[in-house]
Amino acid sequence: MANTEHVANGAGPVGGTGTAGGTAGTGSAGTDLAEIGVIGGSGFYSFLDDVTEIQIDTPYGPPSDSLFLGEIAGRRVAFLPRHGRGHHLPPHRINYRANLWALRSVGARQVLGPCAVGGLRPEYGPGTLLVPDQLVDRTKSRTQTYFDGLPLPGGAVPNVVHVSLADPYCPVGREAALDAARGRDWEPVDGGALVVIEGPRFSTRAESLWHQAQGWSVVGMTGHPEAVLARELELCYSTLTLVTDLDAGAETGEGVSHEEVLRVFAANVDRLRGVLFDAVAALPPNGSRDCLCAKALGGMDPGFELP
Repeated sequence: MANTEHVANGAGPVGGTGTAGGTAGTGSAGTDLAEIGVIGGSGFYSFLDDVTEIQIDTPYGPPSDSLFLGEIAGRRVAFLPRHGRGHHLPPHRINYRANLWALRSVGARQVLGPCAVGGLRPEYGPGTLLVPDQLVDRTKSRTQTYFDGLPLPGGAVPNVVHVSLADPYCPVGREAALDAARGRDWEPVDGGALVVIEGPRFSTRAESLWHQAQGWSVVGMTGHPEAVLARELELCYSTLTLVTDLDAGAETGEGVSHEEVLRVFAANVDRLRGVLFDAVAALPPNGSRDCLCAKALGGMDPGFELP
């Protein structure tokens, strides 16, 4: 890495109250360090030149790892390894609140969160790229809101705020991802429901068949609460899901294996990275965002100042 820096408190004051939205985010030095955040694995940034590693503290504790700042097609991007660079964090122990807070604190207002999933329909076999438009939460123990009423280290207390999540993904980010895939001759599935389970185990065959019977499309372990927390911070969030296996109820045989997931993901990671980078390049400037994500709080006072 070219440089390593440390930023305290995620570059955002937490002691007072303020109204969210409207202004561009800044890093601790008063400048935007990134426009766009990407939550994924180290394979998405490790080959870039001039990557700067920045360690971030947040009011919610440390994120999964440092932020890695780089540039794609002239866009400043902050990469965050969701499971840590050594993949040591299981899905239920990821500090999702710290991750999204850290990205916003360096200026990111649009976030792409690619993830590996299991297909719930026979036609969604390994290698399928699906860009979901809906989300189903079947997790059990994850903290999934900033508005929990618990005081922050600076003394501010979050207000009770209810955000709309009828459409959990940014429509602009979704279109950028779909167009990027088509531009790489990888026809994506446009829409579908991502159901998120607690993990780290895979589903039983009965659970998988139930998910399938509900009409849901793919199943993963990390897409929630990322989308919810991004909306509470007025971030635009979209995901690209790579099917690495048919889930247990959608196939015959012994069921899903970790080795199979890793093998299929490795075979497609270069392709996925190309699509992701094209999507990053196609996202609009932060200052021109006009989607509902950017106005999610509707002027309500969250009880703390957003980073």
